[in-house]
Parts: sequence; C-alpha cells; structure tokens
Amino acid sequence: MASLPKPDELAGINYNPPRTGWRDTPVEFRRGTYCYGAKPKNLEAVGLPNPRDWSPEDQDWKLPENWKEIILEGLRERLGRFRSLQIFMDACVRCGACADKCHFFIGSGDPRNMPVLRAELLRSVYRRDFTTAGKIFGKLAGARDLTEEVLKEWYYYFFQCTECRRCSVFCPFGIDTAEITILARELLNLVGCNIDWIAAPVANCYRTGNHLGIQPHAFKDMIDFCTEDIEKVTGVKVEPTFNRKGAEVLFITPSGDVFADPGTYTLMGYLMLFHEIGLDYTFSTYASDGGNFGLFTSHEMMKRLNAKMYAEAGRLGVKWILGGECGHMWRVIHQYMGTMNGPADFLEEPVSPITGTRFEHARSTKMIHIAEFTADLIRHNKVKLDPGRNNHLKVTFHDPRNTSRAMGLFEEPRYVLRSVCNHFREMPENTIREQTFCCGSGAGLNTDEYLEMRLRGGFPRANAVRYVHEKYGVNTVACVCAIDRAVLPTLMDYWVPGVGVAGLHELVGNALVMQGENDRTTDLRGNPLHGREEGEDV
Repeated sequence: MASLPKPDELAGINYNPPRTGWRDTPVEFRRGTYCYGAKPKNLEAVGLPNPRDWSPEDQDWKLPENWKEIILEGLRERLGRFRSLQIFMDACVRCGACADKCHFFIGSGDPRNMPVLRAELLRSVYRRDFTTAGKIFGKLAGARDLTEEVLKEWYYYFFQCTECRRCSVFCPFGIDTAEITILARELLNLVGCNIDWIAAPVANCYRTGNHLGIQPHAFKDMIDFCTEDIEKVTGVKVEPTFNRKGAEVLFITPSGDVFADPGTYTLMGYLMLFHEIGLDYTFSTYASDGGNFGLFTSHEMMKRLNAKMYAEAGRLGVKWILGGECGHMWRVIHQYMGTMNGPADFLEEPVSPITGTRFEHARSTKMIHIAEFTADLIRHNKVKLDPGRNNHLKVTFHDPRNTSRAMGLFEEPRYVLRSVCNHFREMPENTIREQTFCCGSGAGLNTDEYLEMRLRGGFPRANAVRYVHEKYGVNTVACVCAIDRAVLPTLMDYWVPGVGVAGLHELVGNALVMQGENDRTTDLRGNPLHGREEGEDV
C-alpha cells in the first residue's frame, strides 16, 4: 500500500497538461494508482488465456509471442460483430464536450482521463491498422503502432474508467466511451491482462455462485445471523427459505448485502419487509449473488454469469425473480440480457401478489428491482411506516450510475425515501439522476491498492455531498447499489467526515411497523432512536 496523501494535498489538483504530448508521455505505475494483475488460478478457473504470475510494475509482462496479432485480430473480430464500435471509432470529432465530465479527470487532472483521450488510446491503433488514411499517413492521420508501451497504457487507463457513461450524456454524437472501455478490456483479456479484483470475483461467482466464493452453508448461516439480529431489535422472528421449489418468487441480492456492513442492514430490511407482507419467496444458495463482474470482463463472461440466475429460477420452478439493491446486476439485465441470453419466456411476467400490479416493463427479463416493488407496496398502502424512526438521519440520495443512466430508476427510490424519512435533501441537480457522479470505485476498481485513485475518482461525488452536509446538515447518503455501500463509507470518511452510508431498505426496515413487534428503541444498527431510548419517559 502506498502512503495516502491528506485530503488537502489530494484536492490540490493540477490541470496543466504535461509539457510533452500524450503520445510521448510514458505511463508511471505508481503505487495507489493501479490495480494488481490477475492471479493465474483465477484466469484458469474461467478459461481465460495466458495465466501467469506477473505485476504491472514489471518490465516484462510475460505476454504471448504473438500478442500483437491476438489483439489486432480480436479488434478486427469485434469491429465486425459490434457496429456500434465501428461508429464510435469513426464518429468522434474531438470536440471535448466530454472532457470535464469524467470524475477521474476532475479528480486527477490527467488529460488521458478525459473520455475523448481515453478513447483515443484505442482509436489511434484502430486508425493505424483498420483505416486507409492511417495506413498511408500514419501519425499525420492520428494513427500509431500497437507496442508494449501502448498496451501498458491501455491497462493503466482503461482500468481508470468505471464505465459509468456520464460522458455519453454530454456527447453530441452519442458516443458511449464505456462501451469502448468494455471492448478494450476484452482485448486486454485476450493476452491475460486483467486485474485480480475483477478476475477473482468472476472466478468465485462461476464456481460457487457469488463473488466472495462463499459456500452454500455459509451463505445460509449469514442470513440466519441477520434473522437473529432482527429478532433482537423487533421481537419478530422471520423465517426465510432456501432452495425451496414451488415458491412464487426467487429473491436474488448482491453478496455485499449478505457478507459486508452496511449491506447487512439492507438485507435485514428486505427480510422484515417480506415477512410483513407474507411474500412467498425463496433464496438460492447456488445463485447467491445477483452482481455480475462479467460486465467488467467481456460480453461472453457477463452472459455466463447472468445465466445462473435464470437456471436457478427454472430449477426451482418460481414464477418470476425479484432483485435486490445492486448496480451492475441491473445494467446487465436491462442493457444486455435481451440480446445475450434472450427473453426468459419460461417465467411469468412479474405481478405483485400483494397489490396486483403488473410490471409490464419486465415482460422479457421477468425480473424487477426491489425499489420499484417497495414503491408499489407503499403507493397501495400495503405497509405501515413510521418515518419518525429515521429522524436521527438527515438523508440525501446517490443515484448509482447503473440504475440511473442504464436503467432509468430515478423516482422510485426517492418516493420510498420520502415515505420512510422526514428529512430528505437532494444534491445539486447537475450531480444527480442522468448526470449523477460515480462513486469512483465501480467496474471492479474497489480494491485497496487502488485507494488513491478511488478517492480522486470519488472526489466530485463527495464534493456534492459536502454541499448538502454543510447547507442542510445531511449526515447520511442513501443508495441502491452494493458497491456504493461498500466504498462510499471510505470516501465519506476521507472527504466528508460525519456522513454515513445506508441502503434504501435499511431505512425501510427502520420505519417498518411490524405486527407483534416490540416497542422499538433502536434502529437496525442498534443506535438509539431519538426520543425513544430505553427507559426514557416519552
């Protein structure tokens, strides 16, 4: 681990470009600004090529002898398969509309983190080998040869992109730099140049059904621990089922909700809600994670990992799938599944058994988001809520990039928040909804060795939180993404001390009035409820 600069030092960002041009400025693999290379066992587990021990700091990356041919042939094949890639390579006029929209450029000042220039890293090689002008005029046409230095530059900067697509919102031509990043990472994978924080979760998920590699019995044990904690707080015993055939609904949530705070409190909220409404649901201990790190690896890998959820739905004979608070799970479902895995026609179109609402937008995927499910329950007055139980929290909402720009889930979480909290404030308009800033650690970058760049990438989001913290006293950021819940606490502690992080359904669980519950004196974390402390005369 590199020594971490203090916030005042890290905030002193130099936006002056280097004296040398970007082609002539070598990449410096400095600790804290790059991720460790993939371990061979994790590449081998899913059949990815060139598994070996290596480090990005090494001079020799142990590439195959014909690595250049592999990369160029891979690019040729993808240009033929994805018409969008060809358009993205040819359409950019370098207008710079995206330049200051990337949180990594804002946080680092590095010109190669401008989306236009990050894409140029790949586009310049495309011009050299796949355009007539590049073949004839070379550098004059913006072309350059693919060398080991160029490959290392790809690794460094395409893993400084969280594929958040904020840049695409502002591009007048609709170029999606995130798709360029996805394809560039696919090319790097062809020669074994992945990062381990992506390769390990992918291997684990393929092997055991979740990113942490947890076995079925441990998955059940963790959920049982949560039910015990619920009983301590509420006096109500909830009893989820596992691998139960014939249940109406299969519930799948990201593993971060099961194995990591503060996600576990969100899981408690799910369990309480399902118990209270009498939902006929089951967990699967084999498809025990809805997240999909395949999105950060290749189209083929996300297809493979997405398929496990539907295989389990078929095996268990459920009617439809309810998904928890996750980001990349929902981006894969909404943006890619229809053409990758095809429609899940063996399941039924989701219909709430409590309200009768038919979720027609899920006609193909047969899977809906927990936020829209809960919002529908509240709208139909099917749950009793006491928002005063969250009065100790002054809340703002962080739109995860994947549920906002990729899914359009804007109003449902806010509707739920306003129903369970009395103190809710929005961050500035140009930092939320379609224009939301990323947490700075998505797309597989939430690893400790990368902490400096995570804090730089998360600086714009933290700055927006600081605004509402100072103006309105906001002390909690609510979100509907497991990665956000995992990484935002570190970001807040560094940039905005005093602000905590909570999942949406943790706040639902706090406010939910359950039949037969005790007179609650604490929230789900055990913190005293203001004015309701045990023994206090209220």
